[in-house]
Amino acid sequence: MSHSDSTPFLRIEGVHKFYGADHILRGIDLSVKRGEVVCILGRSGSGKSTLLRTVNALESITAGRVLLDAALIGYLEKDGCLYHLPADKLAQQRARIGMVFQHFNLFPHMTVLENITMAPQIVLKQKRTDAETEALELLRKVGLADKAHAYPASLSGGQQQRVAIARTLAMRPELILFDEPTSALDPELVGEVLGVMRQLASEGMTMLIVTHELRFARDVSHTVVLMHEGRIAESGPTSKVMTTPETPAAKTFFATLA
Repeated sequence: MSHSDSTPFLRIEGVHKFYGADHILRGIDLSVKRGEVVCILGRSGSGKSTLLRTVNALESITAGRVLLDAALIGYLEKDGCLYHLPADKLAQQRARIGMVFQHFNLFPHMTVLENITMAPQIVLKQKRTDAETEALELLRKVGLADKAHAYPASLSGGQQQRVAIARTLAMRPELILFDEPTSALDPELVGEVLGVMRQLASEGMTMLIVTHELRFARDVSHTVVLMHEGRIAESGPTSKVMTTPETPAAKTFFATLA
């Protein structure tokens, strides 16, 4: 697999995160190119989801910085100090970064179509008719064209997650973060969500994915990052890291799951 641009689109530089006395992220450095698919692997508690949430400033950072297209995410730098961005500026940044969560977070009182079209109308200032036209096309893309007027409670978990992906795509993001997008699904429903993600990867969407689906990571990602105790234990081309890991932590992780 190849990706188009050699210049890092996303840069995570020296990121630390404390929760009280707990040192959750311990100096994370990571670069992602446009069109690259990066899978973050690791045991529960290794810091994977926290790292992902720092990328769109859902989590504040204790030290370091995150840059998207060379712009600081979540902060404004002035006289060598970092200040939290005002809410409106942060919302503009987040519009470029989609996020799909483990739980689908659909509004239960809204139809599928309303769930998808609300944010584009509010944030992107789309006309309702334009937003609905685009939403219907996205529902076709994720295989749910017939569910536009259904309510979330009538859908399976896999269908709800595909709606969540369509809702994310409606914001026209340049980067999508996936936080364990299949872990809340019954095993028989996992494949339909991974299928949509495979399609997005083939279309060149830049994606940063926390997942425990090793076969998916092997097939789809350009780069694998293995986290261990708040650090990146090993990262590199997927085929190399997953077949011939070099660090003890990576060797143990992949041997245990083999």
